[in-house]
Amino acid sequence: MTRLVPMLPVASMPASVEFYTRLGFSVDQRNDDWRWASLSFGDCRLMLDESINVHHGAPRNGVLYLYPDDIAAYHAALRDNGIAVPALDETFYGMREFRIEDPDGNRLWIGQAV
Repeated sequence: MTRLVPMLPVASMPASVEFYTRLGFSVDQRNDDWRWASLSFGDCRLMLDESINVHHGAPRNGVLYLYPDDIAAYHAALRDNGIAVPALDETFYGMREFRIEDPDGNRLWIGQAV
């Protein structure tokens, strides 16, 4: 196996694409007829798919852990992009991190080793 690309079920592919682009992802491919998009951020890849979201009202339970090169700068950039982010926290397991949710309730943990 050479790579793994998560595919998240979403209620609104356009709303989710807008959210993830505000996080710094770029849209590599998008098909509005399929309600699917592929995004990237450096070497990271993510797919969003509205068509596999069979339970639209159900909260999502996925967790993505993102590792930016500079957690403080990335944290500030998200605030500048209008994303509500909590304060940075230093964890007992040696990470400086913060946690947010996407529009579908998927959890994003964003951190850097201390």
